[in-house]
Amino acid sequence: MTNQPSLSSRPSRASLSCASLSRYSLLVILPLASPAFASSCDQLARLTLPHTTVITAQSITTGTFTPDGGKPILDLPAFCRVAASIHPVPDSDIRVEMWLPQLGNQSAWNGRMEATGNGGFAGHIEYNSMAAGVRLGYAVVNTDMGMATPPGKDAAAFIDRPERWTDWGSRATHEMTLFAKQLVKAYYATGPKKSYFVGCSTGGEQALMEAQRFPDDYDGIVGGAPAHNRTGVHTSVLWNFAAIQKTPVSYLPPEKISLLSAAVVRSCDVLDGVKDGLIADPSRCTFDPASLQCKAGDTAACLTAPQVATVKSIYAGPVNPRTHQQIYPGIPLGSEPGWAGLGPAPVAGAKVPYAPIFQWVFGPNWDWRTFDYDHDVDTLNQRLAATLNATDPNLDTFRQRGHKLLLYHGWSDWLVAPQETIDYYNAVQARAAGSQSAADKNSIDNTVKLFMIPGMAHCGGGQSPGNFDPLGAMVKWVESGAAPEKLIAIKPPSESAPGTAPQKHLLCPYPQVAQFQGSGDSNDVSTYTCKKPSPPISH
Repeated sequence: MTNQPSLSSRPSRASLSCASLSRYSLLVILPLASPAFASSCDQLARLTLPHTTVITAQSITTGTFTPDGGKPILDLPAFCRVAASIHPVPDSDIRVEMWLPQLGNQSAWNGRMEATGNGGFAGHIEYNSMAAGVRLGYAVVNTDMGMATPPGKDAAAFIDRPERWTDWGSRATHEMTLFAKQLVKAYYATGPKKSYFVGCSTGGEQALMEAQRFPDDYDGIVGGAPAHNRTGVHTSVLWNFAAIQKTPVSYLPPEKISLLSAAVVRSCDVLDGVKDGLIADPSRCTFDPASLQCKAGDTAACLTAPQVATVKSIYAGPVNPRTHQQIYPGIPLGSEPGWAGLGPAPVAGAKVPYAPIFQWVFGPNWDWRTFDYDHDVDTLNQRLAATLNATDPNLDTFRQRGHKLLLYHGWSDWLVAPQETIDYYNAVQARAAGSQSAADKNSIDNTVKLFMIPGMAHCGGGQSPGNFDPLGAMVKWVESGAAPEKLIAIKPPSESAPGTAPQKHLLCPYPQVAQFQGSGDSNDVSTYTCKKPSPPISH
């Protein structure tokens, strides 16, 4: 992992939380008479908060909502839609939207609040995740993280605007949370009995930012494939892009990726005792891409020497050329089906994915070909890590409040390295192990769980049955004390063969893995048990 600057340069949790909370304590609802809650959705348009403008408050009763420029979202319950803009500092413009199950039908609201996360640079409201939440009875909220850009522009529009970086890093999510809780109380005359956050990728980073910096915001947090080492993730994206773009002969066309993927599965699949097309734990596989190198001329059945070098570079991940220290973990074996997303065939003017983060630091004319994985990585971290990276293993306040954190990551993720999430989980565990308090050592196991999902790509897809319910597991954990000791993933019916039962897979809390017991139907989750594997094999 990359060397991180000291966290002492960040504002303290207390200073961030108290400052924001104090301004929301000035909530005024005008001119609603006692009792101080809205008698209709429309009245929420008169809600008054410092630095906040309610843009719209409208009842949606048709069962359908169509976002601007988007497709209709169907099968919705009646709900109150509130959109607002929050300006905690002059350069902020944090858009927030909340959907609340309709007042007057209290049974439609389950009494809980769910905040949902974003992807990439955000910049828009994630309506589909909101729809999923409101269908389940949650008062659900989302934010564009203050990153909306003019038409035709990308996040490079925020060069020299560090307040927008802060919004994207952590402030927007926290401000959204405070606003949402006040809105719930204003609409229902009571706050949420429990509050949850669920997000993946950038949403996973939001999840860890909340747990680390604003530990009072949520009772339960679910973070998938977290891009929490933000500067590391982007350095990894650049590294992989550069490996593919190095020369025309470095590129792996789709047929070569398929060749590589099939060879990896043949080598690694059976390590869990079952041949099912899934690699249960890529860290235990010793596949060498050089085994596919062409012996005489380039053919469809082999990789050229430059292509083998590309593959090895991607598996290895970015390394400091001077110190030889790992900057960020490599992309794992089994992720190959997603490699088309790493970059196009070498072309003049090819643009690095997520380039704006580098332009924020190195200017609008930054050239990826000149990036120095020694000094430039240090510069990137010095400028952005304290604002954007959620790598602090200190979850003491979050744990002491009795709050819960469930992390998950697909083992076939080609964008955000799964090992980085494991490294963070291990850092949290190591910190607890170093405590003088036996209570601390025991309670961290009842605070944080990590599930690694064989075959899952970035936040979904891939070869794995990836339809599982981390929010449902979190609710049981928070409200009933039933920690998730296993989860069941199901392949969606649309992906299953006609006439066959849905495929299921047992998911185990890390470091345990699902181990076939040696007899019975290998498609039956009851024939598997969760157990710790032998130590990983280095490769």
